[in-house]
Amino acid sequence: MVAPLNWGLGHATRCIPIINTLLNHNFNVLIASDGAALELLKKEFPTLESFELPSYNIQYPLKGSFFKLKMITAMPQFYKTMATEKKMLKKIVEERKIDGIISDNRFGVRASGIPCVYITHQLNVLSGSTTFFSTWLHQRIIKKFDICWVPDVNDAALNHSGKMGHVEKSVFPIKYFGIMGRMEKKPKPKQIDILAILSGPEPQRSQFERILIQELQSSNKTILLIQGVMEEKQIWTKQGNITLVNFMQSEELSNYINQSEVVISRSGYSSIMDLSLMEKKAFFVPTPGQY
Repeated sequence: MVAPLNWGLGHATRCIPIINTLLNHNFNVLIASDGAALELLKKEFPTLESFELPSYNIQYPLKGSFFKLKMITAMPQFYKTMATEKKMLKKIVEERKIDGIISDNRFGVRASGIPCVYITHQLNVLSGSTTFFSTWLHQRIIKKFDICWVPDVNDAALNHSGKMGHVEKSVFPIKYFGIMGRMEKKPKPKQIDILAILSGPEPQRSQFERILIQELQSSNKTILLIQGVMEEKQIWTKQGNITLVNFMQSEELSNYINQSEVVISRSGYSSIMDLSLMEKKAFFVPTPGQY
């Protein structure tokens, strides 16, 4: 079972190469998640069996200054969802004879008696004055898994996650399995000046979309904006000089990134890895309130 957290699309997208590798080694893969993350993986792997897990209902505040408060007040819901996950998982493991679990930041997706892997690039959870507490909470969860996989390299000069993904001493096993991405660099003629890729929880995704359209609508450049909204069908529209599409799957997205001069996106870790591997010029915009 491969189970990514539905917090934006990054956790799901970085599971795509993992699922492909498992399939190449003749594993039967089950997908488990919720919301947009689950819909994305179902589109990428339409023949695989999937399960809908309970949602953590992660939402961002409209103002970044309330980010920490929003996360703190959401803690009871997180723990409630973890308990529900564990209860559901026990039944699924028994019925489907699951012999291994890979959880990408889903806190409660683990089961006794089988290998359980936890994927994260946040061994240290940076939260300003509460960093020690948020890190302690997260590491307490990680310790319940058999091993923690970090999508990075353990090299001071070449790593991508900095102090988030590296600790001086660890009380649980850690495996750095390299910078990974779902796309690859290919020589393509440049046809797009600016490619804007949106993702992440609401209302920040919609707010970022409004700002980008407002700032780019007077430009004379060729602009494509991918809204990051998972829907049943792909929909293309035009808004002045900007072409909009609700979502793209990996192969199509890779093609358009290779055709673009520069990519504008949030500075999510999966985006950093993808664009780094593609050696693409990027303009990153941090999510308000996130460290």
